[in-house]
Amino acid sequence: MLNVLVTGATGFVGQHLIEYLKLDGYNIKAISRKLIPSVDTVICDFLKDDIPDDALKGIDIVFHLAGYAHDLKSESGIEQTYQKINVDITSKLLLLSVKNNVKKFIFVSSVKAGGVSRQGKCATEKSLSEPDGVYGKTKREAELKVLEAGRKFDIHVSILRPALIYGPKVKGNLQLMMQGIKKGWFPPLPEIGNRRSMIHVDDIVRALLFLSNNKKSNGEVFIATDGRVYSSRNIYEIMCHVLDKNIPNWSVPRLLFNAIARLSSGFKYKIDKLLGDECYSSKKLQSLGFKAQKQLRQMNETDF
Repeated sequence: MLNVLVTGATGFVGQHLIEYLKLDGYNIKAISRKLIPSVDTVICDFLKDDIPDDALKGIDIVFHLAGYAHDLKSESGIEQTYQKINVDITSKLLLLSVKNNVKKFIFVSSVKAGGVSRQGKCATEKSLSEPDGVYGKTKREAELKVLEAGRKFDIHVSILRPALIYGPKVKGNLQLMMQGIKKGWFPPLPEIGNRRSMIHVDDIVRALLFLSNNKKSNGEVFIATDGRVYSSRNIYEIMCHVLDKNIPNWSVPRLLFNAIARLSSGFKYKIDKLLGDECYSSKKLQSLGFKAQKQLRQMNETDF
């Protein structure tokens, strides 16, 4: 059985990946800041510690999920943190992979690395938009290092850019929206025809395993979605249905959201996240034979 190493194993996607790998009988090792039950764990804090040279000894496949995505403290020097975690650690893992004859390196990037959708079109892997923010820029830089290592050292490398991920115990805006609808304070969103892409965490894990077993994925970047497009109003109505809540026959006018957005850059950012376009195409991944199995409309309350 193959030996795999997972970084970011305690994160949202990482926890689900570990469970899938256990079911499939892989020998699992993880690099983590804390011990993971029933998993061979290398204790290492990427911000403070060097990765041990023997951490990848005997490993066949690396699933590199660890990354720095959000700063809630707005500390000074935060760009250096993005650089160290998203770029420098990736480079170090690539060097250790080559040194230890790792066969495959599967990197989880982000759709932010390719920039946002433009002019009503869903972004593809070939879209030429600038990466979105410092997170997107550092993820894009890491992607380039992964692809370069694949060419230079003849190691199988594949990159996955997930759209917005949902699933059991998800945190962030989706969880906040669900809780707001459940408690009755979240405003009924207007139908403005915006377009958003999503994917269930189980399908992200399936995509990662798919890439690790597909020779045609070598040296390529793939966007992962469930193949459907949702408006913010669609998502709101689906969540109401999941929670068995009546869907209001009214909505907050878009003009009111626009007025709130003009109050500050912080409000504008939140309104853009709520009502903006984040549409991506996963046709390239589908062309290899991968198809997402779960759709937002099929979900229940435990999936948020």
